[in-house]
This record gives sequence, C-alpha cells and structure tokens, in this order.
Amino acid sequence: MMIRSLRRAALAMTLLVTITGCAALGGGKAPPYLLTLTADAVPAAGAMRSSADARKLTVMVPAAPQKLRTPRIPVQQSDGAIAYVVEGQWVEAPARLFHRLLADTLAAKTGRLVIDEGLTSGSGGEQLAGQLLDFGVDARTNEAVVVYQAMVIADAGRTIRQQRFEARSRLSVIDGRSAGDALSRAANRVAADVAQWVGD
Repeated sequence: MMIRSLRRAALAMTLLVTITGCAALGGGKAPPYLLTLTADAVPAAGAMRSSADARKLTVMVPAAPQKLRTPRIPVQQSDGAIAYVVEGQWVEAPARLFHRLLADTLAAKTGRLVIDEGLTSGSGGEQLAGQLLDFGVDARTNEAVVVYQAMVIADAGRTIRQQRFEARSRLSVIDGRSAGDALSRAANRVAADVAQWVGD
C-alpha cells in the first residue's frame, strides 16, 4: 500500500512539473535570451514639460508588414527569400520597441511635449505616424537595416508632411545578439534623424 501511495505521489508530482514547464515556456523551447532596444538619448530625470510652454506631439505606434509582426528577426537572403535568426528574439514586436525608442529620443532631443497615443485621446497638437518598413538583417551585405516612413499630421489633418528614413549598421556574424546590437544602433540613428526633421 505504501509503495502504491508513493508511486501515485511521484506520478502526480511529475505531471505537475510537466504542466508548469509547458505554461512557463508557452508550449515551446525557450530562447537563450530576449532582445530589446535601448535609446541613446532619454529625457533627464526630473525634466518637466507642459502644454502651456511646449508644442505637443503624439507619437503613434508605426504600422508594420507581416514579416515584422513577430518577435523574430527577419533575414533577407535574396529579393524573394526571407529567413529568421535561429537564436534570440525580441521581448515584443519590433514596431512597439521602436515606438518607445522614438518617443524617448524625441522627448530628449526636441522641446516638444511628447505624448504616447495610448495615454491620451484628443490631445491636439501634431501627430507623428508612420510605417516601419524594414527592421531586420540583409544577408547580402551583412547589415542591419531600419527603414521608417514618417508622417507628421498637423492642423487637424489639413497639413501633412512625410519623409523616409533609413540607417544601416554592419555586423560580422548573423546571430541573435549581433543582430540585436546592430539593429539598436541603426534604430537610434533613424530616431535621431526623425527628431531633427520634426524639430522644436
């Protein structure tokens, strides 16, 4: 009887561990690490702006093509072939990561009151919308590539201006960590160019 009880307890414990492991891993193998973007320029701690003395700019999450609606890093192998980096992936979709990096850079480099689209509605001022057209690796040139089509909407939609921004960063080997670092460098260059274009 005691042996049977011990066997049942061991089986129950094994099932519990298996179920817990599946829930934690989402049913698949966990990546060795997760990647994120870090802005080179961020607002100083304690810095304050208000709508009374600064122009408002609402930063929208950019639209993205299907290949970027995943936490994996796309690798353009030829004009018609895309693969993904085997190891390493973003903590979330790159459009949202780029959106936060862009907002931080704009807040740090311009005199604008930068507002996240998810935090307010009907805030007035200008809006920065756009499309993240590329955010991956070009295996043909061994470069990380970031392409952002920016659009500033003002005067309640009566005035629109747009510009395309692109930055590339070399990498010696195509793996998760190298691709993540190179994409972070390229994303920061694009964000700095957008901040200069938007201006104060």
